[in-house]
Amino acid sequence: MFDVETVEPSMEGASLARPQLADRLAVADAVVCEVDQVDQAALDAAPALKFVVTCRASPVNVDLPACTRRGIPVATTPARNAEITADLAFTLILSAVRRTGAAERWMRDGNWRADDVFEPYARFRGIGLGGRTLGILGGGAIGRRVMRRALGFGMNVLVHDPFLAPGALGDDAEIVGLDDLMGRSDVITVHVPLNDSTVGLVGAREIALMRPDAYLVNAGRAAVVDEEALMAALREKRIGGAGLDVFWTEPPPADSELFRLDNVTLTPHIGGASDDVVTEHSRIAERALRAWAVGEEPAAVANAGPLAAG
Repeated sequence: MFDVETVEPSMEGASLARPQLADRLAVADAVVCEVDQVDQAALDAAPALKFVVTCRASPVNVDLPACTRRGIPVATTPARNAEITADLAFTLILSAVRRTGAAERWMRDGNWRADDVFEPYARFRGIGLGGRTLGILGGGAIGRRVMRRALGFGMNVLVHDPFLAPGALGDDAEIVGLDDLMGRSDVITVHVPLNDSTVGLVGAREIALMRPDAYLVNAGRAAVVDEEALMAALREKRIGGAGLDVFWTEPPPADSELFRLDNVTLTPHIGGASDDVVTEHSRIAERALRAWAVGEEPAAVANAGPLAAG
């Protein structure tokens, strides 16, 4: 169905309009990319281009208005990393409540002594998850997968999502308001998309509603949580702790207070770091290409206008 040309991606997110790609881009009918930019320069270099697939949940690396003006539909690969990100979120939950990161660092530093083999038992006491309440901000693809994992641990689940009707998740989770979730949850995990309505969604007021032994986990978008408000709560130990995979500045500066706090578990934005994600978005991209080639509409198109016009 296709003659396929593969190229090494630019990990810096550079434009596809690179001299070494000029010949191939000039004759390409379709482009599949993840990090590389399909910008105006790339479109100018691709006169035959008719279809773009970006291996992202949203077309952040594609000049969508320019593609629309050219009549080029842009397909996306939603939920490509949902399973693996849910795994990472739950890893952070477990690590935060059981303090495994701190315990590993302590052990690697040679602190476990033969004359006090019970010291870590006292030093790294945590909580179990069974019977406790997990609050999930966002009931989309990742949030629902985290919910399933929580149910497997015997947790009660609350979900806040203004787009879900009461009862939408059946007996698996109770859909509640934001304040209710913040106040009732033992652990809160963030999985809402980042937009104007969710920037700073969890601010000082919301954090003040949390129980003093509750944990906040964010493997979603850093800007959903107010940085200063969370840092103050952690510094003053007004909450049990946090698990973070995303940060307001990435990477955090070397002198960041985060590195000095003993009630925070940190991972370097690895939520989607898995070959399984590549496999999954490749499958979704293949399905989109096959649908487009036979005149069908792909499952997820960011600009449906060109397809309708065609």
